[in-house]
Amino acid sequence: MAPGRADLPGFVGRSACVGCHEQEAELFAGSHHDLAMQPANAETVLGDFDDASFTHFGSTSRFFRRDGGYWVTTDGPDGVATDYPIAYTFGVLPLQQYLVPYPGGRLQVLPLCWDTRPVAEGGQRWFHLYPDEAIPAGDVLHWTGPNQTWNFQCAECHSTGLVRNYHPESDDYATTWTEIDVSCEACHGPGAEHLAWAERQQGAESGLVALTEADPAVWVIDEQTGLAARSHPRSSQVQKDTCARCHGRRSLIEARHRFDRSLLDNQVPALLEDALYHADGQPLDEVFVHGSFLQSRMFAAGVTCSDCHDPHALTVRGVGNAACAGCHSPQVFDRPEHHHHDPSGAGAACIDCHMPGTTFMVVDARRDHAFRIPRPDLSAELGTPDACTACHVDRTTEWAAEAALSWWGAERSAQQHYGQVLAAGRRQAIGSGHGLARLVRDEEQSAIVRASALVLLAEQPGGASPDDLARAASASEPLLRLAAARAGDSLAPAERWDTLGGLLDDELLAVRLEAARALAGLSGDGIAAALTTALGRAVDEYRQVQRLDAERPEAQLNLGLLAARLGDWSTAEEAYRRAQRLGPHFQPVAINLSDLYRVLGRDAEGLIVLEQALDLDPTSAQLQHACGLALVRLGRLDEGVLALGKAARAAPEHSRFQYVWAVALGSTGQRERAVETLRLALVDHPGDRDILFALTTYLAEGGELVEALVSARLLSVLAPDDAAVNKLVAQLQADAAADR
Repeated sequence: MAPGRADLPGFVGRSACVGCHEQEAELFAGSHHDLAMQPANAETVLGDFDDASFTHFGSTSRFFRRDGGYWVTTDGPDGVATDYPIAYTFGVLPLQQYLVPYPGGRLQVLPLCWDTRPVAEGGQRWFHLYPDEAIPAGDVLHWTGPNQTWNFQCAECHSTGLVRNYHPESDDYATTWTEIDVSCEACHGPGAEHLAWAERQQGAESGLVALTEADPAVWVIDEQTGLAARSHPRSSQVQKDTCARCHGRRSLIEARHRFDRSLLDNQVPALLEDALYHADGQPLDEVFVHGSFLQSRMFAAGVTCSDCHDPHALTVRGVGNAACAGCHSPQVFDRPEHHHHDPSGAGAACIDCHMPGTTFMVVDARRDHAFRIPRPDLSAELGTPDACTACHVDRTTEWAAEAALSWWGAERSAQQHYGQVLAAGRRQAIGSGHGLARLVRDEEQSAIVRASALVLLAEQPGGASPDDLARAASASEPLLRLAAARAGDSLAPAERWDTLGGLLDDELLAVRLEAARALAGLSGDGIAAALTTALGRAVDEYRQVQRLDAERPEAQLNLGLLAARLGDWSTAEEAYRRAQRLGPHFQPVAINLSDLYRVLGRDAEGLIVLEQALDLDPTSAQLQHACGLALVRLGRLDEGVLALGKAARAAPEHSRFQYVWAVALGSTGQRERAVETLRLALVDHPGDRDILFALTTYLAEGGELVEALVSARLLSVLAPDDAAVNKLVAQLQADAAADR
C-alpha cells in the first residue's frame, strides 16, 4: 500500500473553484500552501542532487539522480548505508524536506534538508535537523522511526482531504488525500454543496465554511492615541480557528476535520506548558503561532489572521512597518520618540521589537504572535529571551533593562506580568498558589493564560480551590472549562462529581474527554443515573479518540491508564504492553506498567520492566526513581536508596525525587544525610510542604529544636489551616521552652 490520491465524498478539487474564483486562484498559485507537498521532479526539487554529499557525525549521505528520479544514500534502520528514492518534496522556504517511501505505506521524513535561502543569507546548502547531536539507527529521532513518519506527524497539515487509514492489525497505512497540497477545501471545507448552489444560481449562498463575518467591521484609528478600534465587536472566531488547525500546537481528536464544528470539537490545543513555552509565554518548543496569538492584546481587540495576512497569497499586507500602519498610526508609533532607534536602521522595525523570532529547524525563524511590549527587565528576572539582545548580541539583558528604564521610566517594569506568576508557580515558590489563584480569577487576562494558571495551581500543595474550579467549569470560555476538567484530579471524589459532572455533556468534545478522564472509575454515593450514563458515553468517546492514534504509544498508554482507573487490570496490562512494542523508548509506559504490577503485588516483574527500560536509557532520572521505589518495596534497601539518590542528583528540579530520597536515607538510619539533602532541596523548592515537614521531623529527632521550630513556622505560613502542622509547631515550642 502506498499513499496516493482518492476521491472523498463532498470534495470537488481546486479545478472546480477556479472558474468563479480566478483572482483567488491566481494569488494562491505558488504560495506556501500550494507548495506544501509536491511530487519530486525537476520542477519541484530545489536541493543539489548532482552527486552532492553531506557528513553528519561521521555518517556521509549522498544525493544523486538515477533513472530520471532523485535518490539519497544514507543510513537505514540498521545503520547500513542504503539507496532510497525521493517520492515527494515537503515545504519550500526557508528549507525543503524530502519524503522517502517506506514499508507499510509509510512516508518517512529525511533529517537532511536543503536550505533554500540565498547564498548571501547562508543558504543553498545541505544541513541536518539535529546539527549538534548524533542520531544513530535505533535512536527515537532516527528518520526511519515512528517519530518521523509523515502519515502521523505531518500529513494532516500539508495535504487536503487527508485520510490516514492506519490498520492496527497489520501495522500499515493506506493514507489518501484529495489534493496533495493545502488547497481550497483544506480551509473552506468540501465544496460539492457550494458548487451545486453556484450551478443553480438561486437561493441563499451555501455549502462552505464562512471565514468572513456576515457584517464586516472596519478599523478606525483614534487620532489622539494612534490606535485603531473595530467599528463593532467580532462575532465569529471561525477564521482564527480554521488557521489554528495547522498553525498551533495541538492533538487531534477527530479522524477527519469537521468543518462545521469549533476548534475544540476537532482538536485539543496546548496550554502554556513548561515544556512548550517560557514562563512569560514566549515560544520555547515548536508551538507555531496560535498559542502566542491568544495571549495578545490584538486578539483581545478583535484582530484576526486576515487582518494582517492575505489568506490566498499568504503574504503580509504591506511591506515593512506599513504592515502595521493600518492600525497603528505612523505619526505616533513610527517615530524615534517611540522606538528610540535610528529611523533608517533595523531597530526601527516594528516586528523586531514586538514580534521577535525564534529559530526552529535550524534556519526557520518564527515570529512571536503575542505582539509583546518589550520587557527586558522581565527577561532578566526570568531568564527568558529578550527582543533587545536578539539584535544587540554583544550586550546583556541587564544592559537592555537599564536602557528601557531610561526611556520609559519605572512604571512599565513595576507592572506585574503573568510570566512572573507562572514562573513562581512552576518552581512552587512560597505564596505562588495565591498568585496563581488571583491570575485565574483575573478576567482582564487572556483565557489561555488563566487556563494555564489553573492547571498549574492544581499542582501546588493544597491544589486549586473548589470555588475556582467550579467557576472555571461553568465559564463561557472553552479553554477554562478544559482546564477545570484537567485540574479536577485535585478535588475529593464528591467535590469532583459536583464540579465536573456537568462537563460530561459539554458541547465540546475536548472538554468531555478531559471530564471523562477525571471522573472515570470514581466512586460516589448518590450519583444521579443521568451522570452515570453521561460518564459512560464520555468514556466511550475517550476510548474512540485514543484509537484514532492506535499507532502511537501515547494513545495506548492513555487506554491503559483509563483501564487502570476502571480497575480493569488485564486490559490495562495489555494496553501497556502494546505501547511498549510501539515505543520501547517511551518511558512513561515502563513506569506505569511497573506501578500496575505494584498494585497487583508483582513488584519483581515491575522491576524487570524498569531495568529493561533503563538499559535503553541509563541516564533517565524518572526510571531510576521508579526503580529505586521498586527495590525498596522488595526489601533491597541499599540498592533502592542508591537508585533514588541517582534520580535526585540527576533531576534536582523534581522536588519529589529529593523528598523521597531523603526519607529513604532517614529510614535506613542516615538522618544527618537526610537533613542535608532536605536543606539543599529547600534552596530550589522553598515552598514544598513535604520537604519542610520531613526536615522539621528529622531536626526534631536529632534535638535541633531551634532550627526545627524555624522550619515548622515556615510550614505553618504555607499551611495555616493544617491541624497537624499547628500541632507540630505547638509541640516544638513547648519542647524548645523546656530545653531552655
